[in-house]
Amino acid sequence: MNSTTYHQLQIFHAIAQEGSINSAARKLGITSPSVSQALKLLEQSMDMPLFWRSTRRVQLTEAGARLLTQTESLMRELDSRLEQFLSEEHAPSGLVRITLSRFAYRLILQDHLAEFHRRYPHICLDISVYGGTVDLVAQGFDLGIRFGDKIDENMVARQLLPAFQEGLYVSDGYLKQYGMPSRENLHQHRLIGYRFITTGQILPLILERNGESQSIEMPTPMICNDIDTIADGVRAGLGIGRLFTPIYQQLPDKANFIPVLQDHWRTYPPVYVYYPQASQKIKRVAAVIAFLQEHIHTKNNILFPRVLNEQ
Repeated sequence: MNSTTYHQLQIFHAIAQEGSINSAARKLGITSPSVSQALKLLEQSMDMPLFWRSTRRVQLTEAGARLLTQTESLMRELDSRLEQFLSEEHAPSGLVRITLSRFAYRLILQDHLAEFHRRYPHICLDISVYGGTVDLVAQGFDLGIRFGDKIDENMVARQLLPAFQEGLYVSDGYLKQYGMPSRENLHQHRLIGYRFITTGQILPLILERNGESQSIEMPTPMICNDIDTIADGVRAGLGIGRLFTPIYQQLPDKANFIPVLQDHWRTYPPVYVYYPQASQKIKRVAAVIAFLQEHIHTKNNILFPRVLNEQ
């Protein structure tokens, strides 16, 4: 019995199911002599016949029927385990390091984490939420998500989000206290300040009109470097808050955010996932890129995403 192999039992089951050696050979994709030889070796190792043979058909002996009954469920279980093992061995696995801003995390990753891990349970996402510029190669990241104008020309980049605006919003309480902002009376108003993480500089209010930009310094009752904190400042009536329009659309209480100065909102470039040329050849990284393109393109109706710098 020690010489009995899984392959021989597999052939035995195929013969029993198909009713002939030739049919079993066709099912297994091997030759009929190979099937006959495997059956012969199995019967020799068990020291008993398993089939009665005729010219066209074979029929299970009593011993063969017992063997079939006792091993059928075990063979199915083993086939299933082997299939699962091979699937896991060939599935993408390992660590993928991603750098992106909080804005990009909110719009691109946050709602898709569960689905990603259902599809790729063996990939670990190491997510660094950071608003500054990052050197992917020097800092060991596999890919990043940034605005198109912030990407090194040596990187491959695939568009995830189209261009969009930075909206300006206030609360009803703010309007009651300070009135409606206009370009002419901004010196009478308050701005929730934004500080760049990398430089520490505070971003002034920038208005656009007819393709021209105007930078305006305003009183700032609060300064922060986080979009959620800016939204909290607007809710509290502290001043005019800047929020990207896709973020505004996600707010559960967006009805309380009153848009102002809409003729002067800035337009930002598209958002891309970017990575070194060699990274897309790594199975786990390629899986993340493909997942992002599939889910974010569909969500934002980007049918023909732009690709930068791919060779």
